[in-house]
Amino acid sequence: MSETARPLAPAWSEDLELILAAAIAAGDTALGYFRKTFDVHWKNEGRSPVSEADLAANDILKGRLLGARPDYGWLSEETDDDESRLSRESVFVVDPIDGTRAFIAGRDLWCVSVAVVQRGQPVAAVLYAPALDEVFQATRDGEARKNGAVIAVRVPERQQTLKVAMAEDLVGKLASPYREEIARIPHVPSLAYRLAMIADGRIDGTIVKKNSHDWDLAAADLILARAGGALCGLDGLPLSYNRPIVTHGILSAASKPALPALLAASRPLEPH
Repeated sequence: MSETARPLAPAWSEDLELILAAAIAAGDTALGYFRKTFDVHWKNEGRSPVSEADLAANDILKGRLLGARPDYGWLSEETDDDESRLSRESVFVVDPIDGTRAFIAGRDLWCVSVAVVQRGQPVAAVLYAPALDEVFQATRDGEARKNGAVIAVRVPERQQTLKVAMAEDLVGKLASPYREEIARIPHVPSLAYRLAMIADGRIDGTIVKKNSHDWDLAAADLILARAGGALCGLDGLPLSYNRPIVTHGILSAASKPALPALLAASRPLEPH
């Protein structure tokens, strides 16, 4: 086939429609296991649980997505890594259940996370929280939406207390006086959902401990960005996805106006 005759790649909106339908199908399947009896085993030397619901949702996502886009790469928490993804221009980055511990415990705060990443950056994203009946979505050239309505980060007024989600052991390490000026939000078990909470204005920011993964972040990163926020490393630089190493260091996320102060207060967290 000649270069001029080569078909165009699917538009971001078409990819969004595809991943939205797949995420809803996978999430509804997982919901069928929720608060019922199901098998759970441990991986990563006993540090991370995986349930049969995770695996069932993963199978649905992989079948639907790669069935529709066989030329795309695949990166999922519940699939052995295939390094052929590194040579693909477009890659599905998937967490079938982000917040598996919450799912196993019968808590509502879990979601299906699906992103299309092109050349290291997310271009279409969906988070589906079935137990909460919430769908977040965005494309790189569109608005962030929650259940169809446009969402935006909260822009705090001066002297307003910021609501920041972070581990309790990090609060005392933040630079003063910032740590005295914030209200800590208790643990949100799904990292992707925590970032979505910034995107829809319920909280103002978060600090993410090291060793989060692409599949935890890629979809929520785009949704947050299109809602007026940003996710970055402590160096202030945006993240890149679909690299050989898919883990990340300590991260910060907030509305763009609130991010500089959060980054400055986070400097004591930098590894030495």
